Amino acid sequence: MKISELITEQNILLHLEAKNKEEIIDTMAVRLMENGFLKDLDGFKEDIWKREDAVSTEVGYGIAMPHTKSIYVNKPAVIFGRSLEGIVYDKESCQLFFMIAAQESATDEHLETLSRLSTYLMDELFRAKLILARSVEEVISVIDEKEVEEEEVESVNNILSSDVQSLVAVTACTAGIAHTYMSAQALKDAAEKRGIAIKVQTDGSSGTENRLTDEEIAHASGVIIAADRTVDMSRFDGKKVVETSTKRGINNADGLIDEVLAKKELYKAVGSANTSSDSDDGKKGGAFDIYKHLMNGVSFMLPFVVSGGILIAISFMFGVNSANPDSSQYNEFAAFLNSVGGSAAFGLMVPIFAGYVAFSIADRPGLAPGAIGGMIASTGGSGFLGGLIAGFVAGYTILLLKKVLVKLPKSLHGLNPVLLYPVLGTLITTIVIQYVINTPISSFNDTLVRWLTGMNGSNAILVGALLGGILVSDMGGPLNKIAYAFGIQMITAGVYGPMAALMCGGMIPPIGLGLATTFFRNKFTDQDRETGKIAYVLGSCFITEGVIPFAAADPIRVIPANIIGAAVGGALSMAFGIELTAPHGGIFVIPIAVNRPILYVACILAGSVVTMLIVGLTKKSIVPNKEINGGIENVSNVKGVI
Repeated sequence: MKISELITEQNILLHLEAKNKEEIIDTMAVRLMENGFLKDLDGFKEDIWKREDAVSTEVGYGIAMPHTKSIYVNKPAVIFGRSLEGIVYDKESCQLFFMIAAQESATDEHLETLSRLSTYLMDELFRAKLILARSVEEVISVIDEKEVEEEEVESVNNILSSDVQSLVAVTACTAGIAHTYMSAQALKDAAEKRGIAIKVQTDGSSGTENRLTDEEIAHASGVIIAADRTVDMSRFDGKKVVETSTKRGINNADGLIDEVLAKKELYKAVGSANTSSDSDDGKKGGAFDIYKHLMNGVSFMLPFVVSGGILIAISFMFGVNSANPDSSQYNEFAAFLNSVGGSAAFGLMVPIFAGYVAFSIADRPGLAPGAIGGMIASTGGSGFLGGLIAGFVAGYTILLLKKVLVKLPKSLHGLNPVLLYPVLGTLITTIVIQYVINTPISSFNDTLVRWLTGMNGSNAILVGALLGGILVSDMGGPLNKIAYAFGIQMITAGVYGPMAALMCGGMIPPIGLGLATTFFRNKFTDQDRETGKIAYVLGSCFITEGVIPFAAADPIRVIPANIIGAAVGGALSMAFGIELTAPHGGIFVIPIAVNRPILYVACILAGSVVTMLIVGLTKKSIVPNKEINGGIENVSNVKGVI
């Protein structure tokens, strides 16, 4: 169904006469009633206001979209109203108003059409054309043209056609939250500007979305893998492939497209016609590969860490000693939660981490030796560091065995994956961990724990500042993960101060930039201020990556401000002796997992204010719009248009 079938000429108000939100809704609802789209005016308006009372339909960019699904709608319709002067809807002056009247039993087709309209309104040129339209016929024409344009883009992006140059991509970061989707969007934007069709599969925290099909891969001109953890590469045998990090996908999408199109050699997957199934998988060595193996382990470990830490924190709500049978605070359910979080979730953390580091290096044969080696490290006292070593020992042991055992008679090759790899790999790995690694690493861990436990004064402040600053220095990169892994190691050892400093530091940059867009509005564009609202939410959830759009646009000011603000927050957290028993969760775990929640929030706000002031005081104000040759420069700042 076309949008113009829902927005008819009789439902277009080019000169909406209203003074406020109430009059806007009344005027548009009355027009729908007059044109026969409603059964009952008062009932429909009541449904509209129920939606407004729940969440305002002022969506930004000078747009308001009051809408509802109602039993009082005869047939679905959209009425469009425009006010060139602008009318304050809730908080902002809006110029474009779309009232959507959907039937209670609206079909998927109608709902898809209405959602498509919302997507179109994100296009600043489309909004500008609606503002400049001189007649109802021109409004209809603008909408029709947009639909035709989108259909053409969709057909271009149909990569099933071998006649169209196309790319496919996969993005996957460690946590699967921010970098995954930002990298995907950057690749889409870069490809669209060059008229290249692209489909991007995102392997995020909710699983795989927009999965690539075999046919799409077959017709693609090249493959971009922007991932910080291991991706199944077997599907891309015989294709031009570029492998890189999500960060490069965000910052240099154009360069990646150039690289993959210019590439000559083809990727050879394990088991392809030109490789042996028992040979090395062809992974290139280097720092990035080591980092990717680590991040693969961290990615699979995080759910165990987060769930275990939060369950332990919940058990503390019953009392600090509620899991101790000899204490007067003992509670059976609290003890159960503590056992699930500690013995079960945390007990599996190191084996899972080590297993998937080995899996990243040597594929499936590395999983069992790595996990078993990780368990030996965990029970032997070397903990997370020992598990890290176990993962690499297991992975590279399996790669060595693949090279050695390939010389066996072919009749015995079937024994490799089910017998020889797991048995020999596990034996070698566990001997190395038990007799070479556990003793020195365990002693190091004990020394570190004793030092951190007895630390106070300037030493605590310095460590807190270092942890906070390092965590945010590369916004989700390797330094971030190293610092976070240290915090996890300390939690498992019963030292909770470092993790408090880390989460405090990680929450500060997005919140600080959000504050900057609020209190230094004249130094940010409308789009920056919208991004700032999102940054508040991401920062509150301990997602440091929410600051990346600002850091990418202005790294010289933003990155130092992030580090200084986070260092201040981390230092204050350690100085006040604040402890955090859950390794993630942001504001959702502060009430239950922090020993001094109010003081902790104050530390976060203090660091955020420091970041805000550094950015706000060093950033120049945006130059007002200027007319150029009868047109408008910086359309995004035209009053209320976008």
